[in-house]
Amino acid sequence: MVHREKLKVSTPQGRFDEEAKKVSGRKICQVTADGKHLFYHWTRGELAHVHLGLYGKFRVHKNPAPEPRGAVRVRMIGRERSFDLNVPNRCELIDQQAYTQLRARLGEDPLHSGACADTVWDRCNKSRAPIGSLLLNQSVIAGVGNIYRTEVLFLARIHPELPANHLDRKQFDELWERTKTLMKIGVKYNQIITLGREQRDRPLSRLAASERVNIYKRDDCPRCGSGVKSWELGGRKMYACCNCQKK
Repeated sequence: MVHREKLKVSTPQGRFDEEAKKVSGRKICQVTADGKHLFYHWTRGELAHVHLGLYGKFRVHKNPAPEPRGAVRVRMIGRERSFDLNVPNRCELIDQQAYTQLRARLGEDPLHSGACADTVWDRCNKSRAPIGSLLLNQSVIAGVGNIYRTEVLFLARIHPELPANHLDRKQFDELWERTKTLMKIGVKYNQIITLGREQRDRPLSRLAASERVNIYKRDDCPRCGSGVKSWELGGRKMYACCNCQKK
């Protein structure tokens, strides 16, 4: 994504004050994403790194922007629109070396056209970790979160606790392709949507977030009607149908 627009940068909360002064009024030339990390590139070489974490949120406004709502770490104002960034896990200015090092720690991003499935396959082959844990490892696959890992494993009928090195190539390829497809849908609609069109009885705009997924935080499996089991796996709560997703 490329921009050539001067942005006014402020920090209503006050926790980004020195950084905001360095970039406010300068042109932003590019915004890039790697996994869950966003990078804002200014024309003089400054780089802002943003990671939303569990609670961070962007709010986009038409100008003139309203009064800041909540703990707004950063507000950026352009010609026609502005946005507020609330309670991100990380928001900082970094140099080129830090940027290069951070990107080097990340695994393959399914949303990138040059992402290499073979690299991820090799990592799976060498790991005894449960595939449900490995999917959250950002050094293996960048960008997959708890909802996506739950949903792609359900759709591929793979038990989350299956050791990654027990996957065969056909299972892995299905996981990889489903992950790419669902994440691209998420980008298109700016929402996590894992239900197929044939499963939706109403327009997306009328579906609650909990109705756009198959089993994440659901009680019953839509495929077989069995109860959905939940437990901690990889530091996050996993959901699975142990009837459809056998070990």
